[in-house]
Amino acid sequence: MLEHKSEILVSKQIAQQISAQGPITVQEYMRLANQAYYNSRDPFGKDGDFITAPEVSQMFGELIGLWLTDIWFRNNSPYNVNYVELGPGRGTLASDILRSANKFDFRPIPFFLETSETLRKAQSEAVQNVNFCENIDELPEDGPLFVIANEFFDALPIRQFISTHSGWRERVVSRDKGDKFIAMPGTSEMDGLIPNNFKTAPVDSIFETSPDTSNIIYELINRINDQGGVLLIIDYGYDDIGHGNTLQAVSKHRFADPFEKPGERDLSAHVNFMEIVNIANMRDMQVSGPIDQGDWLQNLGIHVRADNLILSEPERAEDINNARNRLIGEGEMGRLFKIVSIAHPEWRKGEGFESKIPNVELDESLI
Repeated sequence: MLEHKSEILVSKQIAQQISAQGPITVQEYMRLANQAYYNSRDPFGKDGDFITAPEVSQMFGELIGLWLTDIWFRNNSPYNVNYVELGPGRGTLASDILRSANKFDFRPIPFFLETSETLRKAQSEAVQNVNFCENIDELPEDGPLFVIANEFFDALPIRQFISTHSGWRERVVSRDKGDKFIAMPGTSEMDGLIPNNFKTAPVDSIFETSPDTSNIIYELINRINDQGGVLLIIDYGYDDIGHGNTLQAVSKHRFADPFEKPGERDLSAHVNFMEIVNIANMRDMQVSGPIDQGDWLQNLGIHVRADNLILSEPERAEDINNARNRLIGEGEMGRLFKIVSIAHPEWRKGEGFESKIPNVELDESLI
């Protein structure tokens, strides 16, 4: 009943807004739909709409925990480190990361950027003494920030611009005669917002930007530049600027129409890693990547970790191998997802982005 109610409420809100003010931008449509969606449910896992890497296997979070711990050691083990996660899901990733870090006496203070009360309940059960924030301004101003953003930026609203015979227009959402939501070109000229090399693209070409992503990256970089620390971004996206429609909806692990049932389906779009890297480079931050998730996890030793898990739980060998393959496989998350690290200009960077790490045996007692 809750899910059905959320869909009806946001659909009605969007319809009323269109009736009163005319078509709304794709950006505003996506913002309203995803706010209703995430505030009304737990969308993760087999019973939800999609599965994220932390839900696939503990190995994902454990290796990130070791990676963060290594950075902590490399930079003289600073005190009062704050672990910050953007959109922390059920808290599964943070739980695995902090468990690994704690084995080495690295005990950062956890902060979650989360607005959904439904998800905050699950997160509080997964991570003890977690601090909740609604925006970056609420994060502590003392101590380095170790920030994780796993499948966070893909859910932020995007602006879409479409090439027409009359020039570029912003893509907007209206209703057809059957009161269904449809996307169409707006009326205002938008050529000035399109990169020069795309201005002559064929009619119906789509160019996307995410102002929310850029603003958050700027804010986090400013804080890390002032306080020290690192930002790790894991998401699906592209590392070379291009044009095309990447807006998609997922429901019950299947792709769906993003303009049907707003508030009932997860809306997302590919992340522009080139833009993120450019912002970081303008501030002279230490940038590593982007690199494919599969390569990064293998560089960090996922095969060693999987083998050790199988030795300790041989009855789970098939499940562990399947999870490993899903995380690193070329036809799975391994190539679809990319990872980039942005660190303080004077901090030593983390491993995994450039050279292969030797398969040194891990001490199972430490994990």
